[in-house]
Amino acid sequence: MRLTRVFRFTVLLAAGLVAMLAGNLLGGEEGKIPITTNSDAALQEFLKGRDLFEQLRVQESRQFFKNAVAEDPEFALAHLYLGQSLPTATGFFEELNRAVALKDNVSEGERFWILGLQAGSNGDVVQQEKYYSKLVAAYPDDERGHVLYGTFLFGQQRYAEAVSAYNRAVAIDPDHALAYNMLGYSHRSMEEYGEAEKAFLKYIELVPNDPNPHDSYAELLMKMGEYEKSIDHYEKALSVNPNFVASHIGIATNYNFLGDHKEARRQIKAMYANAKDDGQRRAAHFCTAVSYADQGDLDQALNAVKKQYEIAQKIDDKPAMAGDLALMGQILLEMGEYDLALIRFEESVKMTQAADVSWEVKELADGVHNFNAGCVALARGDIATAREKSKKYSHFAQGLQNPFQVRQAHELAGRIALEVGDYKLAIAEFEKSNLQNPYNIYRMALAYKGLGQIDEAKKWCRKAAEFNALNSMNMAFVRNKAEKMMASM
Repeated sequence: MRLTRVFRFTVLLAAGLVAMLAGNLLGGEEGKIPITTNSDAALQEFLKGRDLFEQLRVQESRQFFKNAVAEDPEFALAHLYLGQSLPTATGFFEELNRAVALKDNVSEGERFWILGLQAGSNGDVVQQEKYYSKLVAAYPDDERGHVLYGTFLFGQQRYAEAVSAYNRAVAIDPDHALAYNMLGYSHRSMEEYGEAEKAFLKYIELVPNDPNPHDSYAELLMKMGEYEKSIDHYEKALSVNPNFVASHIGIATNYNFLGDHKEARRQIKAMYANAKDDGQRRAAHFCTAVSYADQGDLDQALNAVKKQYEIAQKIDDKPAMAGDLALMGQILLEMGEYDLALIRFEESVKMTQAADVSWEVKELADGVHNFNAGCVALARGDIATAREKSKKYSHFAQGLQNPFQVRQAHELAGRIALEVGDYKLAIAEFEKSNLQNPYNIYRMALAYKGLGQIDEAKKWCRKAAEFNALNSMNMAFVRNKAEKMMASM
């Protein structure tokens, strides 16, 4: 598993929620990013929590961060980590805001980190990169600073640059385990599976008694289509820590790909039964939704997301509820329930506007709605409205300079071109879209088929069917479609 904090709603970016940085007590080791606190007891609690957090034992780390801020309420970095360990989106924002309020009382490196994370959560990746670049320039000998910047680059799909950043980290500290984890994921994303395997095996060698190294290697094996072997390595991770949620999800995903959805959901039920908090329970419901969608039962997928929503509703976690409503909209759109889909997308925006989040996040939700409304219009056959929304969203994305939104704008333009039969334009647009989304890969296959280039269509279709994305709703939507298309050709 990658070290990311991802909320499943449209107004946040995964890349903006990465937490991999560490440092030393203010005035500590030369060249490293200091940690500012006035309490040695708080520092010790923080360091214990950080060690668990970096092992991806996030739920276990939470109490140590709570202890740290109880000892020192002005411990900015502890607030930042605490936010990312909490199971709610609301909790994340509250703790981020506390850290931001303390930014003038911390070291330069901590300030760059806090402001970078704030910019990322607001969708301003241009400003986020400026802060992270300043951080690594100010502390070039801090390996974790390079890992933080590398993980930002990874989130922007700048994989070769990410590899360079991680290599700088291991040049400083050859035993820095997490750098090898992200090196593995970066090489995997470039389909350099041999290099990815080397990195993950080194990760296992460095920390054999942590679950995540085995989990990460298992995900590579799943990506390569070695499902049974992948399950074996996920079970190795669980033998180290039976409550390592990511590995339960990985096993369930493998069983989905093997066509054994009943066994997949048996794994998820066991995970739910042992869940330690609402975040893990919500993750189980999402995993259930993906399994049903992969099986083709979208009604049950929708019901699972409704249960996920109900958990957030009980504690009035509006940002999480907004994400759930958007996800319902996506499923309803796939079901052909266009009116209901648009209602859910609109409700998602309203929920974000009612949430205690920054104006930038609210503005981002408004902008993204043009994409969702455009997709609904296109599905209805209203090409004029779809083009209008596409134009608005493209203008918004270009102004934001956020690569995720820019790629999404090209996706919508490509979908419109595909619908009207302009297959060359569709291909040109999809080439600029997010090709880590297997649905866009499938759309490339459709465009090549439309041109009569059957061999090329088969290549893209096979790539979509065998993309093997972990616990992905888009993968669930498209896998069977791609397999049927290959059979028909």
